[in-house]
Amino acid sequence: MIQNKHINRSIDFIMNHLDEDLSVEDVAQHCHFSKFHFCRMFKKETGESVYAFIKRLKMEQSAFKLKTENHKTITHIGLDYGYSPSNYSWTFKKHHRVSPAAFRKGVDRSLVNHPFFENKISLLKTFEDYDQGVKIEHLANFTVIFERRIGNYLDLGPNWRDFMEKYRPFFNEKTLLIERSYDDPSITGTGNCLYDICMTVEESCPLDNVTTIEGGKYAVYRFDGPIEDIFSAYQGLFRVWLPHSGHEMAQRYGLDIYRSVDTEKQRVVMDICIPVN
Repeated sequence: MIQNKHINRSIDFIMNHLDEDLSVEDVAQHCHFSKFHFCRMFKKETGESVYAFIKRLKMEQSAFKLKTENHKTITHIGLDYGYSPSNYSWTFKKHHRVSPAAFRKGVDRSLVNHPFFENKISLLKTFEDYDQGVKIEHLANFTVIFERRIGNYLDLGPNWRDFMEKYRPFFNEKTLLIERSYDDPSITGTGNCLYDICMTVEESCPLDNVTTIEGGKYAVYRFDGPIEDIFSAYQGLFRVWLPHSGHEMAQRYGLDIYRSVDTEKQRVVMDICIPVN
């Protein structure tokens, strides 16, 4: 868990400015620390240098755009992240071990290998199937207690149990459990996924780890099924539905709003919320 509030603030700043020519000095200045001191704190808290973190996120987020934004050229997407065409292709291939063109061509929109369950392959639904389940909604802002983690999504169950036990005094009948995810585990290494575990609270909550999740326009898909099938539902929405929906993902990050969880049967009902323009 990332507990240092300055590092969490720096991660938010990085995630919101990936489309800029972002330097380590920019991030350190934003957090009001010297470059040397800030870099030491960041590496200690995340296990990565600031530079490596920024570069990795640019490569992974741009790969996600290659998968979901078919109308944009590879050159356009590279420029969005501050790379010239030749530099983007070289850097992308070094990171992903495949060229941007080959990566985009290799995106399978009919089936997907599960990164967390060996030999599990899921058949994706048609656009029409996903589209019938998607509703465009305007969500209000959420005031939440949050804990940020970098790790494997398979650890979500134990992490949620610890979280709920720790903040049990703040639960009431209106509490929502929300997950904010930043990475696509079919692109990001399973041990490097960044996510926030959250629960809604009153704005007057006195804890330090309280933040606001921005509301707005979202494509909301109700998932009702086994926990191990959440990944496949996500891939279907991003590989099949989003590229043909006429919508473009907004510069915010996706949310999972839990409606019910059956730990014994390992089933969940949740709203997968994709921010759209």
